Amino acid sequence: MSKWAALSDWTMCALMNAIQARHRLTLQAPRDLRLYLETNRGLSRDEYFAAARASPNDYALLAQPHTRLRWLSPIVTPWADNNHAHVDYYVGPGGPAAPTVLMLHALMSASDIGYRRWAAKFNARGWNACFLHLPYHYSRKPAWRLNGELAITADLIRNAEALRQGVSETRQLMNLLRGHGCTEFALWATSYGGWIGALLLSVESGFRWAGLMAPIVDVGHAIWQSPAAASLRRELRRVGIDEAQVAPHFRLVAPREGRPLDPATRIIFCAGDHDRVAEAADIEALHRDWTGSEYFTVSQGHFGYTMMREMWERTMGS
Repeated sequence: MSKWAALSDWTMCALMNAIQARHRLTLQAPRDLRLYLETNRGLSRDEYFAAARASPNDYALLAQPHTRLRWLSPIVTPWADNNHAHVDYYVGPGGPAAPTVLMLHALMSASDIGYRRWAAKFNARGWNACFLHLPYHYSRKPAWRLNGELAITADLIRNAEALRQGVSETRQLMNLLRGHGCTEFALWATSYGGWIGALLLSVESGFRWAGLMAPIVDVGHAIWQSPAAASLRRELRRVGIDEAQVAPHFRLVAPREGRPLDPATRIIFCAGDHDRVAEAADIEALHRDWTGSEYFTVSQGHFGYTMMREMWERTMGS
């Protein structure tokens, strides 16, 4: 298993590095980063990920076969396609007031077929399910770009603003669902989505459980050691951006720099034994920091499906 896990991770990391190599920074990038960090230096995490409470009339309902929600993102980017949040909303037999699981997908997730199947399973257990199109993915993919290509590159400001969108828009969705009687939520979050989900837990409450599968929890490792970011860090170093310049922003965007807002939430971490992108040791360290959380591993690398099946068993039973 370890041989195939290593091959799978190596192949995906090579693809990510080839894609990232297409994105070059200007020599103004260090100055722009300093200004961005200075602008946000005094903000708390709750302020950084703030989102206006929108009323139901602010949301557009799109076509069937399932309900789709679309609204203007609270964070405006230079890419028009990315400036609307989009959610596929699978309502179960309990109606909008039933507990709702928020599904946050991985970086460069290529298909929602599997998530639609999980949504049907949740519906059968009495849960509604929301599949969020995270920034630069699916309906938010700019033309002539790959799915998720712009979510993580050497442009650290764009990366940070994408995380900001992901957390803030999910907060808006929760507020909308609360307005329709939903009082309980859960998280089903993987990799990049797990990163966003872990940040969400530090600013929102009302979660019955949170399943965080191979989440990115150590941002320093993700940038400066991960094999998936080799092209990214070469580009940063080319223009003179180093670890010390980036680290001050971790207090806002690194899960290890925060704590869950609601101590009653059952938080379950899952790591891959052979994962070199979100290493098991880093996820286990966060589990120890988040007192009361649970932790288990599965025999896979970063890219695989075993952990979803195992997480289902732990959260919903057989």
